[in-house]
Amino acid sequence: MPNSKKLNGAGKTSLIRVLATVKTPADGTLEFQGKSVDSMTSRISVRQKLGYLPQDFGYYPGFTVREFVSYVAWLRNIPRGRTKEAVCQAVEEVGLAERLDTRIRNLSGGMKRRVGIAQAIVNKPELLLLDEPTAGLDPEQRVDFRALLRRLGQKSTVVVSTHLVEDVAAACSEVTLIDAGRVAFRGTTVQLAHLGQVGDTGDNAIERGYAAALRAHRAGVKTGVAS
Repeated sequence: MPNSKKLNGAGKTSLIRVLATVKTPADGTLEFQGKSVDSMTSRISVRQKLGYLPQDFGYYPGFTVREFVSYVAWLRNIPRGRTKEAVCQAVEEVGLAERLDTRIRNLSGGMKRRVGIAQAIVNKPELLLLDEPTAGLDPEQRVDFRALLRRLGQKSTVVVSTHLVEDVAAACSEVTLIDAGRVAFRGTTVQLAHLGQVGDTGDNAIERGYAAALRAHRAGVKTGVAS
């Protein structure tokens, strides 16, 4: 399950928005499955294969979970005959089957984030983009959400943008650390943890590896897995 791991202010939301075809890249090119995404036609085509959860996703508070996810299914051009099944499957996947007819405004913060995931996976995307999916959740909710991310990663390629190192260690198999707009590290969470040493900043191996990778990048030292 690939992960885009970045610092606050490093442009992680902008990057995810570009990948989601919501924002046009200021430089360079965007490709999906080897094909350039450089026209409205290509963007529309790619969007049918994407799932996207922004950091602050918009929803209609008065809609029920069923109504909102059904609305998104319509936006994704899911055939009407398949909508009911697609909605029920997505909502069940995120553990909200018993809340199908609950209005979103009456849900807890964690449940609202799950609705966000449900709308993102209703079209069974090949690529799922999640921007700060655990933002604002309490510790117990974050643990549940990490388990959900691991399950989703078994069915789709999931890219998670977050500044929470512990979420990366618990839910992701690969990590890219970006510092000042440049890749400081790319590899597995195990490789990142191994970069850390006693005395490095951090309460655990992954945090010490994170600190070591940043320090090496800023000093111009190659770590062996940094770009």
